[in-house]
Amino acid sequence: MTQTHSDYRLSQLDQLEAESIHIFREVAAEFEKPVLMFSGGKDSIVMLRLAEKAFYPAKIPFSILQVDTGLDFPEVMETRDRWVARLGVNLVVASIDDAIKNGIIPDAAKISRNRLQIPTLLNAIEENGFTAAFGGGRRDEEKARAKERVYSHRDEFGQWDPKNQRPELWSLYNGRLHEGEHMRIFPISNWTELDVWDYIGREGIEIPSIYYSHQRRVFVRDGMLMSETPLNPLREGEVVEERTVRFRTCGDITLTGCVESTASTIAEIIDEVAVARKTERGATRGDDRFSEAAMEDRKKEGYF
Repeated sequence: MTQTHSDYRLSQLDQLEAESIHIFREVAAEFEKPVLMFSGGKDSIVMLRLAEKAFYPAKIPFSILQVDTGLDFPEVMETRDRWVARLGVNLVVASIDDAIKNGIIPDAAKISRNRLQIPTLLNAIEENGFTAAFGGGRRDEEKARAKERVYSHRDEFGQWDPKNQRPELWSLYNGRLHEGEHMRIFPISNWTELDVWDYIGREGIEIPSIYYSHQRRVFVRDGMLMSETPLNPLREGEVVEERTVRFRTCGDITLTGCVESTASTIAEIIDEVAVARKTERGATRGDDRFSEAAMEDRKKEGYF
């Protein structure tokens, strides 16, 4: 009986990469018009790298979609533009300001800027006829994402029903859709934050500079260190001071906190993440603190 030498076994990172690449190829073959939702953060950049490897030497056969809140970190947008230019992919930008101007979002003044992403995203998916949208959600990030499948069905209103999910036995995915429905696809569902950083280090992936330690003027709000910016006016009692920080996640600049850190290399970040007891979303995302079920409520409405 033939025995496989242990040296021929894939490492954990290689297995995760192979699974993600398989998902990208499966979706490209199965769905008429997929798109990759791209925020410019580390997870979506890792997805872009995986998509690049999945179809190399050909170009990535689908567009990337960014929802522009108008509140993104400048460093993130600069990195996004470099990736788009290098890969030659088509970038579709869905602007919240344009959605408000065009009447897509009624009563916008009564809704938080973060939740305005939902109708903007759903309109972009419908308008462009996208049938599948890749997202960078991971199951270790947050409990609502932990219960979501790799192929996550959305009904004709773009909504997610966590009690009506399709089984994925033996990694067999059911992509059947009715008119008006679409699928959200999560190729890195089984990755952890540490896996993502290990992969970034191994592949030499370019990410926004704010992920590394730097000096920044910050203030404390709701237990988080927030960036000083005209977009986020100080409240009574808040004091700005300069600290050495880095960001674990990139989102809306008015809701994304940073952590005190001197980690300025991938190796140092890996050491830091390895002993962290809170996920990046739990520690630094104000949009997940509105309620215990904030993420699940938004996902049911059509959020990423």
